Amino acid sequence: MKYIHPPDIDATKSRGWEPKMNEMKKATVQFATAIKETKQYQKYFEQKEKLKAYPELKEQIDEFRWRNYQLQTTCDQDELYFKLEEFELENEEFRANPFVSDFLAAELGFCRMMQQIYSDLAEKIEFE
Repeated sequence: MKYIHPPDIDATKSRGWEPKMNEMKKATVQFATAIKETKQYQKYFEQKEKLKAYPELKEQIDEFRWRNYQLQTTCDQDELYFKLEEFELENEEFRANPFVSDFLAAELGFCRMMQQIYSDLAEKIEFE
């Protein structure tokens, strides 16, 4: 199927941002390299690599993460605290496994760092 451009858009004309793309791509590579050099990323990557030796455990962790995400995105605010507390109690033994707890702690640390980066970037470009 061929895409047809609306009449007011000429795909052959510059959109104004193309000349900066090479510069942004280079900066993105440098930025990704800087992220990979952080303690948070290195801990996360190390734990992720350890889990490769235990594919069934990785599946269980993925299921745990999915269920946690579902709870946090679908529960009413009023019942969220109680549902999460129940979920934590149900998974207490699972979370006691050092491979699980170490991976989840490393992932949380890395995610918090990335959230701060996204927040700082949005602020710097005045994105609301």
